[in-house]
Amino acid sequence: MKTIEGRQWASREDLIEHSGYSRDTLWKLWRDRRTNGHPEPRDIDGVMHWDVQVWDDWFTEHCKRPRDLSGVDRSGDPDEPLPPAGQARVLGVDPARITQYGKTPPPEWPDPVRTEQLATRTREYRTRAQLWAWVDKPVSGFGTKGGRPSGPGAKTGEAKSAARVRLAAEALAAMPSRKAAEVATVLAERHGQSVDTWKRAITEARKQAQQ
Repeated sequence: MKTIEGRQWASREDLIEHSGYSRDTLWKLWRDRRTNGHPEPRDIDGVMHWDVQVWDDWFTEHCKRPRDLSGVDRSGDPDEPLPPAGQARVLGVDPARITQYGKTPPPEWPDPVRTEQLATRTREYRTRAQLWAWVDKPVSGFGTKGGRPSGPGAKTGEAKSAARVRLAAEALAAMPSRKAAEVATVLAERHGQSVDTWKRAITEARKQAQQ
């Protein structure tokens, strides 16, 4: 961050660290600035910066909005672990859909922050911050039937998925003695996305190698 005349100014990278939200989430907020009132930036050394106090005040008010246009509940503690029913309320969907996601995850569905073993099933907990970030991802497919993207956005998601599979295949070849989970961790650190996402890419890469 930069301090100018006693005020702190943050670049987008600074805001990612400051807010704890993903690049995709912050980019979408900036993209929709005409409708959500996102603060305007100041050019500092050719890079956009935002007044941190102004941005924080705006973001606090933004999060108080009960629901956005997609029906997602943006209120509440971002870090509170929620059971499936709570996740469904945040996303504005039927709880059965969250159960479906557990069996057939949609693109980029976040890993649970903790699990609880019940008599007949495993209950997975996710935070509001995870759910908001997932909804805001361009490849999440949220709002489409079954959580799967369709139309032009689907092609983008498929291309990104194919790219991950290629990277996974290259990593497997470069690290033949490492376990899948270890390779997935390395890929997540290098390229972003969750370890679980990379595990799925590794599984697909191995499948394709056997064909």
